[in-house]
Amino acid sequence: MRESGILMPVSSLPGPYGIGCFGKKAEKFVDFLAAAGQKIWQILPLSPTGYGDSPYQSCSAFAGNPYFIDLDALKAEGLLTAAQLKAEPWGKDPLNVDYGTLYTSRYKVLRAAYAAWRRQCAGQHGCAHYYPDAYYAFTLENEGWLEDYALYMALKTANGMKSWTQWPREYRKREPRALEAFKAENEEEIGFWKFLQYEFSIQWKKLKAYANANNVQILGDIPIYVSADSVDAWVGGPLFELDEDGGFARVAGCPPDYFSAEGQLWGNPLYNWPYHKQTGYAWWIQRVRHALGIYDLLRIDHFRGFDTYWAIPADSTTAKTGKWETGPRMELFNALEGALGKLPIIAEDLGELFPSVRELLADSTFPGMKVLQFAFGGGDSEYLPHNHVKNSVVYPGTHDNTTLTAWWDESASAKEKAVAAAYLHLTGYQPTAKEVAAVRTEAARTALLRAALGSVADRAIIPMADWLGLGEEAHLNSPGKLGGNWSWRAADGFDTAALAKRILAECAVYCRT
Repeated sequence: MRESGILMPVSSLPGPYGIGCFGKKAEKFVDFLAAAGQKIWQILPLSPTGYGDSPYQSCSAFAGNPYFIDLDALKAEGLLTAAQLKAEPWGKDPLNVDYGTLYTSRYKVLRAAYAAWRRQCAGQHGCAHYYPDAYYAFTLENEGWLEDYALYMALKTANGMKSWTQWPREYRKREPRALEAFKAENEEEIGFWKFLQYEFSIQWKKLKAYANANNVQILGDIPIYVSADSVDAWVGGPLFELDEDGGFARVAGCPPDYFSAEGQLWGNPLYNWPYHKQTGYAWWIQRVRHALGIYDLLRIDHFRGFDTYWAIPADSTTAKTGKWETGPRMELFNALEGALGKLPIIAEDLGELFPSVRELLADSTFPGMKVLQFAFGGGDSEYLPHNHVKNSVVYPGTHDNTTLTAWWDESASAKEKAVAAAYLHLTGYQPTAKEVAAVRTEAARTALLRAALGSVADRAIIPMADWLGLGEEAHLNSPGKLGGNWSWRAADGFDTAALAKRILAECAVYCRT
């Protein structure tokens, strides 16, 4: 069961409306994957982007990103016109997402589509609305999170998109009478946010079905934590560590590591794990059940946080003040498997790994990750291909790493390049600096791709930008850097038949097709 796949965010697909979406370009990419013999399309979280335009800082652990709704499909439904779409700016650079412009333009046309949909559903004289049966079925199936989400977004809109912690007290504290009065006065706005999730669900299910019909599985991604500015935090209460005033007592982050000498202060609220245990981990069961309803495979970000996690006082300005705490370990995964059966989970087991983290990974039987860009610092690294294990997924780099081209040209140290050049047979076994400098970037990139494909790991996932040979411009995320992340888009026509043929041939050599 050796397989290969490609990491390509939906947002990075080309298209005319500022960001990749679930339209024809996505279906064309599925065709490309099938032609290239790829069995897996790995994407980033489909949730709405939040602080820093990050899909890992979302306003909801359950909702889908309205930006991914295909506007041409709404036009085909009679909800938008070509003139409406042409009138809006979508950003000046088709190779980068302009999130500021996108926020204004997307929601303007989505609100116009909702108004048209309401008119379509209006009864006689417009005094009542009769929505499609599929809409009622969707709202019923997702009522466990949809009602709170739509109310939260309506309140957020009414409060200038401020964080819920800055709303008036009656809304911040979820006083029932105030919320009921708001619902009564804002039915249409609440309906707008439900409509977006309905359209997202219809379009995503169609795209996923198309991928599955072409023997391509979707590998989704969920962050371990929820955002502080989220409906989950607003309604969660005892799910999180709270102080005496009901605020967050401690927040998440990580200590100094490969990506940041200062560590990373993420600011996400930490889970109150004893309370989760009392509930039989009900919230986590709901979350994973929902995720497995929209993905075939599931990568959980920051898996090591289920073993031990970095807890930082909420008023701290640096991650250095944190300390390690113990997580739920196998209790959580036993509860999940008891409720949901065998879990098709991939564990993002990167970062500082204690023996207990390795023990948790082994006990869970989930495949971990092997990243080649971490392999060549010297010594017998666990990321060197000869140390890989079958039950794992190998990557040249993740969304947090730069591309292979940029790594070789700009990021790798002289030592790393020398070790890699010798290991990959690009030079002699003790290369001089001159020999290493003579190694062409293209030769290094190809050798690294083949090292990933040749690994004993069951699955090899290659970022699309590495197959394309792109540089730093395609680096999706630089941890610790605010702004300029998550914006890369591929050029129109990137998914050529010639490239698919080459990928198919490369993967076939290593028995991955």
